[in-house]
Amino acid sequence: TLARWLTSVYVDHALATSDLRDFRAEVRIFAATLPALLADAAGPVDRAKHYLSARYDAGLGALDYPTDDGGRGLDPSYVRAYREELATAGLGNPAAGFGIGLDMCLPTIRDHGSDELRRRFLRPGLRGDEVWCQLYSEPGAGSDLASLKTRAVREGDHYIVNGQKTWTTLGQHANMIFCLVRTNTEVKAQEGISFLLIDMNTPGITVRPIITLDGEHEVNEVFFEDVKVPAENLVGEEDKGWTYAKYLLTYERTGLAGIGISKAALQHLKELATRRIKNGRPLIEDPSFSQRIAQVEIDLMAAGISNLRIIASVEGGGMPGAESSMLKVRGTEIRQTINDLARRAIGPYAIPFVEEELDLDYEGEFLSDENAAPITPQYFNNRKLSIFGGSNEIQKNIVSKMILGL
Repeated sequence: TLARWLTSVYVDHALATSDLRDFRAEVRIFAATLPALLADAAGPVDRAKHYLSARYDAGLGALDYPTDDGGRGLDPSYVRAYREELATAGLGNPAAGFGIGLDMCLPTIRDHGSDELRRRFLRPGLRGDEVWCQLYSEPGAGSDLASLKTRAVREGDHYIVNGQKTWTTLGQHANMIFCLVRTNTEVKAQEGISFLLIDMNTPGITVRPIITLDGEHEVNEVFFEDVKVPAENLVGEEDKGWTYAKYLLTYERTGLAGIGISKAALQHLKELATRRIKNGRPLIEDPSFSQRIAQVEIDLMAAGISNLRIIASVEGGGMPGAESSMLKVRGTEIRQTINDLARRAIGPYAIPFVEEELDLDYEGEFLSDENAAPITPQYFNNRKLSIFGGSNEIQKNIVSKMILGL
């Protein structure tokens, strides 16, 4: 009864206006065209670019951007509705990996960049014509990001950048960088950092792959050796980059909560548990397993309502604050719990890994069923969710200080 009541409140709030209902219908029509559009894409990067150009050209690529920047001037609830409709259609995020630019860098340029930076970077980034990567972390600066040492020295109308960054997600595909650099060593750590936009084709930049335990090339380390960056690529004011970095991270942490992704993953888990048999009955009828599903569903509903509160504050002219840290903690824990339950549902089939089963054109026999093939890789890969974007332990410190006043 409680779950039904929470669901009704959640749905009623999300579909409160006829405009939003009409918008969801518009997204469903667009989503129906995507499978055919993306069928011939040559790999995930090409797929993402096809998707982003189609989305932008359909008027769905800059929903909450001002009309002067090529957007529709809608409030953030429309962005959330768009993502939920795509997840419901089973499309997930066709631009996975591009979110680093779309959901983090571009909003920062939109809100803090000069008119010239907005004209130069917003439209190409939103259409997928440019691919961004984030250079924050360094070998000695992870959660303690303010200790970063990559230097940028102003020389005339350029900065000269030297240093090293690491854990650069999908940097091998990017052509643009948003980077934190130290421009002042005479003040306390947070006050001497600046936010630069850098073309990856600039001489002096070297990208080296980091191959993870599963054999995948997802992250990289990046080296700067006397890299010359135009001074007009500075976002905001010099030495004020920490302010823009924190602003960007609130968007990243809210996005990492992945409410829409979790809703789709939960539905997939229920379908999986209906097909799996335990003691002659569907696994979903097992009291212990069904209780775990019910608990994570309630947690997800609560996180969704918290997300709506954050959206409401942004609609009122605010920006995500420490609440985004709270949402990041709960959202990533929920995603990991759903991953864990899916892994448990397939039992011994979680152990073998046949990489070819993940290929869209795979025609061989599946060990379990084709919907189970990605479960174990997702389980292991998503262990990172509670670490990157600021570890959950750090986020709890932020919540205790900024919200609880401890």
